[in-house]
Amino acid sequence: MTDKTAGFLKLSDKYSASNYHPLPVVIERGEGCWVYDVEGRKYLDMLSSYSALNQGHCHPKIVAALQDQASRLTLTSRAFHNNLFGAFMQKASSVTGMEKVLPMNTGAEAVETAIKMARRWGYEKKGVPEGMAKIIVCANNFHGRTTTIVGFSTEPLYRRGFGPFTPGFEIIPFGDAAALASAVDRNTVAFLVEPIQGEGGIIIPPRGFLSKAAEICRKNNVLLVLDEIQTGLGRTGKMFAYQHEKGVKPDAIILGKALGGGVYPVSAVAARAEVMGVFDPGSHGSTFGGNPLACRAAIAALEVIEEEDLPGKSRESGDYFIGKLREIKSKHVTDVRGLGLFVGVEVKKETGGARPFCEKLMAEGLLCKETHDLVIRFAPPLVIKREEIDWALERIRKVLL
Repeated sequence: MTDKTAGFLKLSDKYSASNYHPLPVVIERGEGCWVYDVEGRKYLDMLSSYSALNQGHCHPKIVAALQDQASRLTLTSRAFHNNLFGAFMQKASSVTGMEKVLPMNTGAEAVETAIKMARRWGYEKKGVPEGMAKIIVCANNFHGRTTTIVGFSTEPLYRRGFGPFTPGFEIIPFGDAAALASAVDRNTVAFLVEPIQGEGGIIIPPRGFLSKAAEICRKNNVLLVLDEIQTGLGRTGKMFAYQHEKGVKPDAIILGKALGGGVYPVSAVAARAEVMGVFDPGSHGSTFGGNPLACRAAIAALEVIEEEDLPGKSRESGDYFIGKLREIKSKHVTDVRGLGLFVGVEVKKETGGARPFCEKLMAEGLLCKETHDLVIRFAPPLVIKREEIDWALERIRKVLL
């Protein structure tokens, strides 16, 4: 580590809370799949800011839209209309197939919005007694960091020291349709689930789970709310991960990450009109939600995903990448799993966990991150080229063998 890099790290350590454990690299520039540190060293980004950069770093179309809008109008609040709000709502509705959209800023805000929506729907539409609404969630979930959300996490690290927690949630094993059916009762208003658990270690449920879950929800008048913040917008080889299964028609989809094109925080809940209709003036809001800068960036971000067929590229590149990873016969690896460019490589506990491998890959010019101690997460921008994947595979093979 040079004095220049050390200086940046020392400054961060002195003034920043220690709520992250980043790799010791200081990035100052990015383009496409590549980033450059303050020393001028070049790295292949295989994390994409946890799927926020599906379109790649500083995509020209998205940056141009952001720059142009920044000189025109950035914020009005929802006290007034702006000329881009309706166009963004229409675009998000078209992409999701949902009738109504409510924009927010961060993924966690969108999850909180969905929770409020589901509870009010349960009271006003389903007839659940006030204060009795129940939402079913899955073990090993990750939906954000607010006190309500960490309250139904099963990860002790996320919960320690933050209680008391919000009641009204029941946890079932991920991928267990029978457990879902048993947990549903007359006060159940929603099933909130990630189609693939990303932060949990790229955990893919048994095939047919989402189809069965959708059927159970329909039979019992329970909302199926899908958290596609990380898995959506092309990441898994479809526009949305739930589309890999037949017969799944969610009542609401939660979006974030790549919705802002990697240049601005944008999130949203898209839902059926009858479900979203429970909100009325004053019941929910956000000063920055739906601001014109966010709307312009999000429209461009969605257009890039469609125009460049990023779901198709993810599917093709992911099949190739996962196949080549499985050909690496490493004594350290216990599993390679993924869908599209959402890939996890699990290593043995006795190796010391995934972190040392991520550090060695960084030294080779490849940036990725550990998740749940034993899993190396690979999720590059969906614009990655075959030769860039091959470049990455050479270094991954070197580090794993």
